[in-house]
Amino acid sequence: MSLPLWVWAALLGALAQTGRNATQAGLTAALGTVGATQVRFLFGLPFAALFLAIQTGWTGSPIPLPGPATLAWTALGAWAQIAGTALMLLLMRDEGFGVATAWIKTEPVLVALLGIALLGDHLTPGTLAAIAIATLGVLILSIKPGPLRTLFQVRPAALGLLAGAGYGMAAIGFRGGITALPDGSFFTRALTTLTLALTIQSATLLIWLALFDRKALAGSFRVWRSSLAAGFLGAFASACWFTGFSLTTAANVRTLALVEVPMAQLVARLHFKQRTAPRQYLGMATILAGVGALLWQQA
Repeated sequence: MSLPLWVWAALLGALAQTGRNATQAGLTAALGTVGATQVRFLFGLPFAALFLAIQTGWTGSPIPLPGPATLAWTALGAWAQIAGTALMLLLMRDEGFGVATAWIKTEPVLVALLGIALLGDHLTPGTLAAIAIATLGVLILSIKPGPLRTLFQVRPAALGLLAGAGYGMAAIGFRGGITALPDGSFFTRALTTLTLALTIQSATLLIWLALFDRKALAGSFRVWRSSLAAGFLGAFASACWFTGFSLTTAANVRTLALVEVPMAQLVARLHFKQRTAPRQYLGMATILAGVGALLWQQA
């Protein structure tokens, strides 16, 4: 079947983000949570600016000038993403790579509701059902065996849901920023908003680290190879996400992004040597069923 461009952008973004998360998780022990959080933004900004320069130079199209609406939406998304990333890294430190990725992927339901309420997105009943199925898969993946009262541990659940909420608000903010730009192709508007977002995020975290944690800031430059790798993968993944946001609703993009969960489980097993339980296989299969239903709706 023929799939729209945003599908391929989202799939490529999920692959790149899985690599970025694995790289960034390894930096947390060396740099701390905020230090590792700023790596994806500070070291990603030059790559985003390079992507935008190549796009505008190749096509000859000017960079659209952001207005107040674009600035407001993008700033909202930028700061929400900082919060979501910091909470995700805390969860990875406590619970492991696979569990953290699973919990934050409760995000699509919130994205769908916020998109309808704030952006006027239209989602069909079939699309909403696909989102529900995929999210159910995430919950199955995250449940621990044992008595009902211990199925959900409070701290991982709280961190994961708050991180998912941060990422959900970020997706809405970035789509709002892209759609508020007055002109330019979908790709130019996506890269312009991405560069603006990374500029806001880098400035925010540079000020924070300069005031409160200069050691972590200096440390990110000492491990510059890993930081640069995380920055490139983060900028590339974000360019894919923003391209998707410029073409369809944030809920569609973030639901398809759930394919990152099986990818993360594979990384957790092969790289971090973490075991995969039968219920986790069931959860991954349910996620893929929901993603398949979404793709069927779009095709």
